[in-house]
Formats: sequence, structure tokens, C-alpha cells
Amino acid sequence: MKILITGVHGFVGSNLVEALSKEHTIYGLDIVSPIKEGIRCTFSWDYLDAEGSIPDIDAIIHLAGKAHDTKNQSAADVYFKVNTELTKKIYDYFLKSKAKKFIFFSSVKAAADRVEGEFVDENVVPSPKGPYGESKIAAEEYIRKMEDVRRKNNKETYILRPCMIHGPGNKGNLNLLYGVVKKGIPWPLGAFENKRTFTSIDNLTYIIQGLLERDVESGIYNINDDEAVSTNELIEIICSAMDKKAHIWRIPRGVMEGVAKLGGTLHLPLNPERLQKLTENYVSSNAKIKKALGIDKLPVRAKDGLTMTIKSFEK
Repeated sequence: MKILITGVHGFVGSNLVEALSKEHTIYGLDIVSPIKEGIRCTFSWDYLDAEGSIPDIDAIIHLAGKAHDTKNQSAADVYFKVNTELTKKIYDYFLKSKAKKFIFFSSVKAAADRVEGEFVDENVVPSPKGPYGESKIAAEEYIRKMEDVRRKNNKETYILRPCMIHGPGNKGNLNLLYGVVKKGIPWPLGAFENKRTFTSIDNLTYIIQGLLERDVESGIYNINDDEAVSTNELIEIICSAMDKKAHIWRIPRGVMEGVAKLGGTLHLPLNPERLQKLTENYVSSNAKIKKALGIDKLPVRAKDGLTMTIKSFEK
């Protein structure tokens, strides 16, 4: 296949190039265009407006986007300019092109900021909080609005909602916990029992290959590892990967909530918002995508994927 990947030089794009370029021809669409093994050519976004500038392709993977700014320093309009308007532009191009498959990377957090119940699945009524999630859902809505055009042209579109993606070369939100363990600081939130799902880059590339190479129905799909992991288990995984002993303190929840409240007043690292993010449950169901691909489980266990990522930090 000939595949066009937007945001091809980012973390996920680079991993997809490595996985797909062995059997497929990869073209990139990005704001930077360094020469990279596995990529035939990287085009700028202006090329979309010049008819015939990009070769005929079979599939488009749309990764380009404005990532969630956890420090809340980005202007709201930037999210909509990138996450919504660029998606509209590339999707319009797809509908007019000869390509038959379009894969859009949204986010599970864009659909549900918090999980009500045991887990979140694709049937949730979207309730994003903030411009990141709102801009992603706006992009999803535009794609769904063009459903009749897609069907008429016999094309397939996949909206993916991955949980936090990690892998060698990308620390993501694991960096905070990694830093705590590396400094030998005991983990003080052991009394909080929670579960979260993550997405190993190896499982993600496996799913993308499946969507490209198999006959899968269009739709929205949550993407994550099979097993959920508690923060306490994550601390133990990090310690094991670093050959350190885990020090988890189970200080009463009420005490830590009081400390966080004081931290919010004094502008300390632990405040109520950060405490909630570190201890909340966020479990996503990947049953739909596994059924669509005809598999019982993904190739990499959550613990093994996290261990590989943590060990890469040391290099």
C-alpha cells in the first residue's frame, strides 16, 4: 500500500514508519521535512491545495494535532485551529482522493474526562472538558457529518480514541512517577486504590496494521492495552525495571487530601487537581477493536509494555 501519514515525524509517526515501511510505501505530511529512513518524501500542508502534488495513495493516517497542555498555557483557539481545522482539511482531501482508508487519532479523554462506572466504551455520550477535548470532538463530529459522502465513495474511516500512548523514546506522564522513584522518594498515595489503562506503542502499531490490512467496519474504536494497572502497581513496575525496592506509604486518604488542599493554597506541586489526576480511575474497554480484528488479546501485556518503556529511560 501507499500510505500518507500526517505528523509523521512525531513519536507515534516514527514508530508507524518503522513498522509499516517494511511492506508499504510511506509518504509524510508535516510542518518539518527531515530526510528519514522509511519515508519516501515528506510534503508540507500547502501541497494539499496543489492538485497532483501528492501521489495517489491507498490510506491516510492522521496523527498531526495539538497535544493536551497539562499546564493550561495554550490558547483555546490554537487547539481548534490544529485539531479541528486541519482534520477537516485532510478529511476533505481524503474524500476526493483515491484513498480507501482514513485513520484519525482522537483521544479517549476527548470523549470522557472522567469515567462514570466500571469503564468507558465507545457508547459514551462525549463530555470533554476544556479546548483540547472539545476540539477533538469537533473533528470527530465533522467526520461523522460526512458519512454519506464516505459511503457513496466506498471508503472506510476509523476514529481512534487511545489512552495514554507510551513507548521507548516517549516518557509522557510516566515521567513524574519515574522521577519520584529515581530520586528514592517514597510514594505517599498508597492508600488510594485506582485502575488506569495505557496504550503500548507496540500494541498500537499492531492495531494500525490490522486496520490497514483487514476488512474492518468503519466506526469509533477505543485503543488501549488489555489490562488496567493501578498507580501502586505502576510504581512497583517502575521500581522493578530500575532494580529498586518499591517504597509505598499508605498514609490515610484524609491526611493526603488535606496536604493537597494546603498545597493548592501555597502553590506546591501536590494540589487537589494533581491529586485527583494521580489517583482517579480511568479504565477504557478495548473489546470492540479486538472483536473487529478477530483477536482475543493484544500481543503485548500492559506490564511488559510499561517495563520496556521505563527501561528505555535509563539509556
